[in-house]
Amino acid sequence: MSFSSTSTSTAGLMDRVSLTDRLSVFSYPLVRVTAGLLLMPHGAQKLFGWFGGYGLTATGEFFGTQLGLQPGILFALMAGLVEFFGGLALVLGLLTRPAALAVTALMGVAVVQVHLANGFFWTAGGYEYPLMWGLVAFAIALNGGGRFSLDRRFGLPL
Repeated sequence: MSFSSTSTSTAGLMDRVSLTDRLSVFSYPLVRVTAGLLLMPHGAQKLFGWFGGYGLTATGEFFGTQLGLQPGILFALMAGLVEFFGGLALVLGLLTRPAALAVTALMGVAVVQVHLANGFFWTAGGYEYPLMWGLVAFAIALNGGGRFSLDRRFGLPL
């Protein structure tokens, strides 16, 4: 009696393992696409004033006067472009490594220039969140677009 229940349990476990093995090919694209989709609205806030953002002019003024990033409009433009179009590139897996490296650099600037003085925790304006996104972007840069990317589809050696 215990033999049949053991074999049934083993068979059930094997079914689950094979299902997770089959689904695991989607784990990396899930991370890459999600990172891109979560970056894009931040760029849209800066560039277009969407999602409650203030648009390029007001964001540039904030960057210059409050954050000390001069010229503010240029830094706001660069941040918005990297977040929006870099995020889109991550979603599509197109020019993935350059886009991910741009995001990594942007998050590095955010950590050092804006958040470091506030300590670690994001709830106090600290560097926890931009550090995490910078490391995610760096991991994506190391891996490239992967199997489900336009980089692979077009044969881009990036």
